Amino acid sequence: MKNNFAKPMDRRGFFKMGGAGLGGLALSSMINPEAMAADIQKQLPHFAPKAKRIIFLFMNGGPSQHDLFDHKPLLREHHGKELFIREGKEGGFIKSEQRLTGMSSGQASFPIAGHQWDFKQHGKSGAWISDLMPHTAKIADDLCFVKSMYTEAINHDPAVTFFQTGHQIPGRPSFGSWLSYGLGTANKNLPDFSVLVSQGTGRPGGQPIYTKLWGNGFLPSVHQGVQFRAGNDPVLYLSNPKGERRKDRRHLLDNLNGLNQLAMEQHHDAETQTRIEQYEMAYRMQMSVPEALSLGDEPKSTFELYGEASKTPGTFAANCIMARRQAERGVRFIQLYHRGWDQHNNIPTALPKQCMDVDQASAALVTDLKQRGLLDDTLVVWGGEFGRTAYCQGKLTEDEYGRDHHPRCFTYWMAGGGIKPGITHGETDEFGYNVVDGGVHVHDFHATMLHQLGIDHEKLTFKYQGRAFRLTDVHGHVVKDILV
Repeated sequence: MKNNFAKPMDRRGFFKMGGAGLGGLALSSMINPEAMAADIQKQLPHFAPKAKRIIFLFMNGGPSQHDLFDHKPLLREHHGKELFIREGKEGGFIKSEQRLTGMSSGQASFPIAGHQWDFKQHGKSGAWISDLMPHTAKIADDLCFVKSMYTEAINHDPAVTFFQTGHQIPGRPSFGSWLSYGLGTANKNLPDFSVLVSQGTGRPGGQPIYTKLWGNGFLPSVHQGVQFRAGNDPVLYLSNPKGERRKDRRHLLDNLNGLNQLAMEQHHDAETQTRIEQYEMAYRMQMSVPEALSLGDEPKSTFELYGEASKTPGTFAANCIMARRQAERGVRFIQLYHRGWDQHNNIPTALPKQCMDVDQASAALVTDLKQRGLLDDTLVVWGGEFGRTAYCQGKLTEDEYGRDHHPRCFTYWMAGGGIKPGITHGETDEFGYNVVDGGVHVHDFHATMLHQLGIDHEKLTFKYQGRAFRLTDVHGHVVKDILV
């Protein structure tokens, strides 16, 4: 056989020629991850799911559990006293080997900061909730409080990335992408995974939110999240250009899809199939998205339930209504980010504003889902990337204090989706510095959420660069004590 050395073989050519020798099935699984995904989906769910979807209300910045949900009377009793033993001297409350890491680690003094708001017990469950969250208090018996969350990440970017992808370093698939890959779609006219972002009033600006948080990582790009924005154009570049008719767009897509099909047959590139599917999804979404996200057909009672802010597009309250509408239409994973919780100072003035942004709407979402019969199979999750310190960051004054990042322990709440209502799981020490019982790591939390959707977190894998990856890496266990 005469070799044509004038035309070097490229990567695609090598795989094409090597197909017979390597074996069609093996090669297909290597260069066509979608085939692997189809095999995975045939096996899922691994067992009967309790939830069909998740609405994750992510409080970006790290809410102060000491001022909201983790009631510690000793913080008030010892307000202003030193929290730590330093330089071997006696008189502190926490063991000297528990050194600080973070922006406040160089402080000369670590005065305990007592919360300024009263805590009361609510509902039959007797859950302790701050006066800052009066609406959440009304649904206490619908909630499961996990007060023993912990993480290793001390800074925002790696901590948020950890919660969204199971890894502190960017590049892994996000939680919603794993669900899309594993479970497939429940509504072919809407994305499996949607994202809504709002800005709080507690700290204007807040921490930035990056698209990597809803990226597909090494999974096929068809599984990435789709951000819905406020305004007349909720998805960028979805609308037809001015003057183009819908039938013209259909004609264009038919021709483009024909070319992509030829490319797919020649090169067997999974991303080509992804492009075909995404073009078609975008075409269907031109009709489905405006209907799903429009609040014009919501009755007056809806806005009364969610609060006055729900009438303003782009607010957390308005996004909560849109999350419920998407849940009704089969979207599997709905991610809300609400920024502004990073209160390193002025907690007494900033935190009440931030709570007003989310308290009524968060409670309304749970109530609304329950009234519509959707809460039983919808898992609602509320919390941030870490907690805040029991001591004051900076100078403690009579009417002002702030708190640094604290990964050792913080609080989440969950509702619906097969989670036990009206319970509290886990416990922190008397100063809210360490977990003392029922610790729940980020990997454990992910494993538990997947479990409620009928997924064994150890079996949902994707082979990449010679290794089988999963959301929980090589860690995680299901927190069975909180399950119905």
